[in-house]
Amino acid sequence: MVCSVLEEMRIRSLGVIDDAVVELSPGFTAVTGETGAGKTMVVTSLGLLLGGRADPALVRIGAQKAVVEGRISVPAGAAAVVRAEEAGAELDDGDLLISRTVSAEGRSRAHLGGRSVPVGLLAELADDLVAVHGQTDQQGLLKLSRQRGALDRYAGDAVAVPLAKYGEAYRRLRAVAVELDEITTRARERAQEADLLRYGLDEIAAVEPRPGEDAELAEEAERLGHAEALSSAATAAHAALAGNPEDPESIDAQALVAGAHRALEAVRAHDPALAALAERIGEVGILLGDVAGELAGYAGDLDADPLRLAAVEERRAALTALTRKYGDDVNAVLGWAEQSAARLTELDGDDERIGELAAERDALGAELGGLAQALTDARAEAAERFAAAVTAELASLAMPHARVSFDIRQTEDPEGVEVGGRTVAYGPSGVDEVELLLAPHPGAPPRPIAKGASGGELSRVMLAVEVVFAGTDPVPTYLFDEVDAGVGGKAAVEIGRRLAKLARSAQVVVVTHLPQVAAFADRQLLVEKTNDGSVTRSGVKVLEGEDRIRELSRMLAGQEDSEAARAHAEELLATARADQ
Repeated sequence: MVCSVLEEMRIRSLGVIDDAVVELSPGFTAVTGETGAGKTMVVTSLGLLLGGRADPALVRIGAQKAVVEGRISVPAGAAAVVRAEEAGAELDDGDLLISRTVSAEGRSRAHLGGRSVPVGLLAELADDLVAVHGQTDQQGLLKLSRQRGALDRYAGDAVAVPLAKYGEAYRRLRAVAVELDEITTRARERAQEADLLRYGLDEIAAVEPRPGEDAELAEEAERLGHAEALSSAATAAHAALAGNPEDPESIDAQALVAGAHRALEAVRAHDPALAALAERIGEVGILLGDVAGELAGYAGDLDADPLRLAAVEERRAALTALTRKYGDDVNAVLGWAEQSAARLTELDGDDERIGELAAERDALGAELGGLAQALTDARAEAAERFAAAVTAELASLAMPHARVSFDIRQTEDPEGVEVGGRTVAYGPSGVDEVELLLAPHPGAPPRPIAKGASGGELSRVMLAVEVVFAGTDPVPTYLFDEVDAGVGGKAAVEIGRRLAKLARSAQVVVVTHLPQVAAFADRQLLVEKTNDGSVTRSGVKVLEGEDRIRELSRMLAGQEDSEAARAHAEELLATARADQ
């Protein structure tokens, strides 16, 4: 059952296409036309809709931009719908509208459900919606990483579960290895840092500064440096307030205030206002007595000892030596000492940390080796089933004696992990190198498909792989461009038959030049140019009845009106309908 359907695409100013609409439907659609008519632009257009690279050379000469718009019917709740709605897209009557614009200057814009989105989002949706296969995809199948990915995709949870566990252990091991490498390679730098910290802490400990001590000593030094002037001032102020005991006739402030208070005391009973003033003068007298007493005590306690001043200055010099190196003041120096002591503890623990990390690395390496073995075993089991299924499909694609197998191997590496008694290289996907092998006929040794498969054989291998995938991990829409390259005769008929089989569970769109393939299509579209060499709206049309027979005749013999070609075309259609 097809979950999503690519319903139509509108293509404007792309390559030879001026303005055309490609109407698609569920099942198998074949796109045909003369060489150079623009059939491949259908694949290119869909590639743009699915986040492919924007090439300004695709923009039609004389146009400012190329525009491709697509409508895809997607069921509610599908992963693609959820992701699109998260990006702010809105469905149009249950359909997802996608638009891609490429300017002649190379700028590219993407819209999804009426909302501007990053091109990368279209590529995300593509994984759930459409599988595109062309000549470049066949070349991609030759890469070992793609072959391993294909095997893992086929295996499903049997590989995905151990691969997830392996990946987690691999990331932990890499993190531990990086930290261990950093500590060991920077051992000399860290030792030098520790020596500097230790020297500074020893220097501070020798002085033993107290919080705020520098400010206290600054005040004391200022006082000791002006002791004589301070003593004279205090003595003179005391005499002015309390009188000079050596001069009985001297007038002092306390005596004057006392006289004023006595004068008011004699009459205060007659006026409350005057009584209040008498109270305030009495308070002044008390205050003058207190200040006079403190001045006398200050003058008596003032230390003018030059030895004490020298000691204070010496202590300040020691503190200044610390503040020049470790902070703006003594409090900052003490803060530096606290932080440095913590850092020194960390650095001194490096040897212990190195031992801990080395032990953790070894344990993780052993764990990773076990997980890698489980992953290899799962891949080996899946490889047998995958190879058997692809081989069976090849028998239906006119390669009855071909055999597909997988070579799963590891590379020795003394810095790797131990798996099965050997130390082998490892990476984020395990320790396995997976290579797809093909023996095209009996007696032929299995060889990598990059070396042992012709262009036509490679096309059939890729199609067989997709047919097998359709039964285990289906994609709603498949688009094949020249999947029948290098194929003809019976093999072409079988390719058409297998594509029709694939179309029973998915939408299949094929750009083809083979009538044997096109005959099996449920719907055939013809792309043709106008006299000026462009493809317009009228240049993409659905072929039915006599028109389809004429196109198949052209594809067979290059002559639409050849009776022999017409007869062969009718026979091909009859054969295809009988199969269906």
